Amino acid sequence: MNRFDWLSEYLARLEDEHVLVHRGHRGLPPTHTLLIDAEDWGRAAEVAHGLGMRWCAAWGDPHPAHVGIFACLEFQGDYLLLQTEVPWETPVLSSHTPHYPAANRPERHLQDLLGVAFTDHPDARRWTRHAAWPEGAFPLRPDFPPEGLDAAHPTPPDGDYPFEAIRGAGIHEIPVGPVHAGIIEPGHFRFQAVGEKILRMEERLGYVHKGIEKRAVGMSPERLVRLAARVSGDTAVGHAWAACQALERATGTPVPGRALYLRALLAERERVANHLGDIGAICNDVGFAFAQAQCSRLREAWLRRNAELFGHRLLMDTLCPGGVQVDLDARGARTLQTDHAVLREAFSSLYDLLEDQPSLEDRLVDTGILTTESAVELGVVGYVARASGVDFDLRRDNPYLPYTEFPIPVAVAVEGDVAARVRIRAQELLAALEIMDRLLEALPDTPLHNALRAVPGEAAGFGAVESWRGETLCYVRLDPDGRVARYFPRDASWLNWPALERIVMGNIVADFPVCNKSVNGSYSGCDL
Repeated sequence: MNRFDWLSEYLARLEDEHVLVHRGHRGLPPTHTLLIDAEDWGRAAEVAHGLGMRWCAAWGDPHPAHVGIFACLEFQGDYLLLQTEVPWETPVLSSHTPHYPAANRPERHLQDLLGVAFTDHPDARRWTRHAAWPEGAFPLRPDFPPEGLDAAHPTPPDGDYPFEAIRGAGIHEIPVGPVHAGIIEPGHFRFQAVGEKILRMEERLGYVHKGIEKRAVGMSPERLVRLAARVSGDTAVGHAWAACQALERATGTPVPGRALYLRALLAERERVANHLGDIGAICNDVGFAFAQAQCSRLREAWLRRNAELFGHRLLMDTLCPGGVQVDLDARGARTLQTDHAVLREAFSSLYDLLEDQPSLEDRLVDTGILTTESAVELGVVGYVARASGVDFDLRRDNPYLPYTEFPIPVAVAVEGDVAARVRIRAQELLAALEIMDRLLEALPDTPLHNALRAVPGEAAGFGAVESWRGETLCYVRLDPDGRVARYFPRDASWLNWPALERIVMGNIVADFPVCNKSVNGSYSGCDL
């Protein structure tokens, strides 16, 4: 099936399954959007799975009388949004999880925050809700106050999360976290092991739930983009760009060429900074501190240049709806081109050294393998997917300006181990330097931003960008006054965290830190 007839094939199979598709409703450009009946929700996913579509995200959009439910699917770079509605009196749907394991946690997030029940979901445990609000209270419903509940609604104590356990002779349990020895975010990992060999590991996240989805309601588009940059601090540009895309598509606002090129430049700078930091940290986790010192030195110089030229080390608040808030003069462009040449030479020499270290090879090769089959089944994205043979990159496969203007190299490996994930990230870092040189050479001379267009009534948009961690999605709905009625960001970590549970199986407990860092899921990106 080619990418031009997959939707017709899907519609034909839905018709064969007697799934009713409602025509003529307003979609979310540039995606394909299908409105289907609630009773057909599960069958629509089953048919999509049979065609080989990847499941990407699910979210709810509350209205006074009903809640709209969306599921995002992807096929060969094209996106499809399935949409349905359920009344508040009976918010019940069939689950997508039996067909797509990736739907497990997002559906439980919907259950916890909106009270939507999934009848055939294989895991009834809560996910986002750490007993932070009383039973029967759902923070994303319209009747839940934005400021939270008062003292008359005390928060019940949080009991033990019912981790699944393996029983048998010689099996012991190792709890790790949620407070860790390093300066990292909180997450709990429960291991079942025989000796040092990991038989099973289960994650428990949600310790930094921030109420971002509720907080966004009523914001201006400008404030929303500032909030988006703080969904996950290491992906300020990625989430801000996705939010800007959604807002601009909702309102039909064009973005000046210079702003688009600068957005891409900032996104690639974010990619380089994070890959540098993580490659060094992976090496440090297996005792090769020299690489950590060198990568930290290179990353620090990179971040200082961010602050010098763009006002913030992590590039916070550099984007705005309709464009960007920062510019780059000719002298700054020349400075960056020199930096790129210096980093290219320094990192290439360093990586050649890393490739020739038997001690690194011994700890990284064949450690933490994610097979191609598991990567496809779980729908993982970004460098985790590409290191396991999944050849997908939004910049090439669903390109957006300015990535449409020149070829985007995409590195892919098939080994799926920690060494492959390091290698893919090193190749992406070097490719980003080439991309940034191209951007600087062709930087258009246009204004930096356009004002968002006013639209009559409500408007909704969908954003999708390839951030450094992988595919980052965003849904925004504006009310008739042009303020935010619903905001949902989906970080790549929603799909990549579950892969870690498979990556560590069969490895020794001592290799968990390096397996974890090679994935580097964002706690904050999932704990909305």
